Amino acid sequence: MAKILGSTTTYNGTEHAYLRNCKVLIVAVMKRAAAPDYDPDRDGSYLRDQEDIGRAGGVTADDRVEVQPWLSDEQRWSFVCSDPKATDLACFASTKKAAEKGGRR
Repeated sequence: MAKILGSTTTYNGTEHAYLRNCKVLIVAVMKRAAAPDYDPDRDGSYLRDQEDIGRAGGVTADDRVEVQPWLSDEQRWSFVCSDPKATDLACFASTKKAAEKGGRR
């Protein structure tokens, strides 16, 4: 599996308007957090280890990804994180297409 944590990508969604077209750094994966039936008390998995993400099946359309935006004026990553749907990140665009073709994965 390709490296996920520490990777950079672009946010292409509408849920977090302030991130639109921003470069973001992936810092964690929240398994199933975008699923319609998500119950954090039952399903909560906040993953900050690459091997744990692999064991959990990688990133799917049902996941959210914690990201930090790049602050170009300050030439640094923001200390504030956001949690967009994985499908709203450019690097997981194929995940969205696969979920639309064959149902959510």
